[in-house]
Order: sequence, then structure tokens, then C-alpha cells
Amino acid sequence: MSGIRTALSAAALSAAALAVLGTAVPAQADAAHSPAPLTCRGQGVDPAAQVRYRTEAVIHAPLSTVWRLQTDVARWPSWQHAVSGAERLDRGPLRAGSAFHWTTPLPPNPATTAPALSITSTVRQLKRGACIRWTGPALAEGLRIDGVHVWTFTPVPGGVLVRTEETHTGPQVDADVPAATAILRQGLDAWLGDLANAAAEARG
Repeated sequence: MSGIRTALSAAALSAAALAVLGTAVPAQADAAHSPAPLTCRGQGVDPAAQVRYRTEAVIHAPLSTVWRLQTDVARWPSWQHAVSGAERLDRGPLRAGSAFHWTTPLPPNPATTAPALSITSTVRQLKRGACIRWTGPALAEGLRIDGVHVWTFTPVPGGVLVRTEETHTGPQVDADVPAATAILRQGLDAWLGDLANAAAEARG
């Protein structure tokens, strides 16, 4: 799973990460305005999930740069503000079947007193340079969120159109869908902002 870690970061972090000054052009789109879910090799997010969010941004960097940043999971903490640790559970290029474990600090939460969220993600589908889909649980004492996350990467004039869509299910998020959706929105927007900033630094 993915956006959950940034999803649980503060709104202020999200705003700061999106202050990209021309590096990214966010284009928010919720499920009501999306003609069809994003897919990777024909598979998308959880169609039954109540908590979902989709957004996109044009990142002004080569596709190779954006793809390398997104798939080099072990280096996520070096550019993602809300990732405190990340490790691959296999070796070699990220591919279908690859798994990785990562953590994010957990702000005060009524469901748990745990200081961090522990996430184990498994790549289900991947097409090099085009899309990734992964799934997995985010866990803390008294809290479980199951996520499905899809990313697509499309070359456009001047850069790459990065689209992302994620769904969450679980007793805690299903109990307050609007709040859980708002948290997910903050997380995915912040992730795109961090990715755009990292791509700009790599380009520079």
C-alpha cells in the first residue's frame, strides 16, 4: 500500500510539498468526475471501497527520472517527507511479485496510540515505464487499513503526466468515509509534490 503513509501526514506538509513553483501542475479528480478507474495491465483499485481518491500532475522531467524515483523504494525516505523507513523484501528491479516494507510516523489517532504505521506492499502488476499497481495492509495497534494503489506514467510535451488512484478499506476508515477520504487526498497530493520536487532536483 502507499498513499496511506503520506495520507496520514499533516495538512501543512501536504501544502508545503505542493508548492512546486511550476514543477508540477496538480489536476485533482475524485471518483465522481473520473470516467473510469486507473488500471495497470487491466487491474484497478477496489471497486467496492468507499474511501477512494484520484489525482494527477504533470512533472517536468524525463520519464526515466520519474520512473527511477518512484520504483527505487529503498530510497523513498531521501525524498518523501512522510516515509521514515523503507526496505525491499526482494532484489533486482521492481516487478510483479516484488514486496517492500515501509513506515510512516502516525499523528494522534483515536484508533491507536502507536507512534508509527507499518506497511507491507506487494506489486501485483507492473509495466516498465507505464504503470504500477500494488496492494497491502497498513498496520498499527488497533488499526488496519487495506489499500490498493495504481500509478500510471504517460509522456507528454515537456514531461510526464503522472496519475494515481488509491482505495482504502477497513473498519476505522469505513466508520468515517469523508474524514478518511480527506486524509487520503492529503497524502496523494503530498506524494505527487514530493515526487515533482525530487525530479526537479535530479534534473538540476
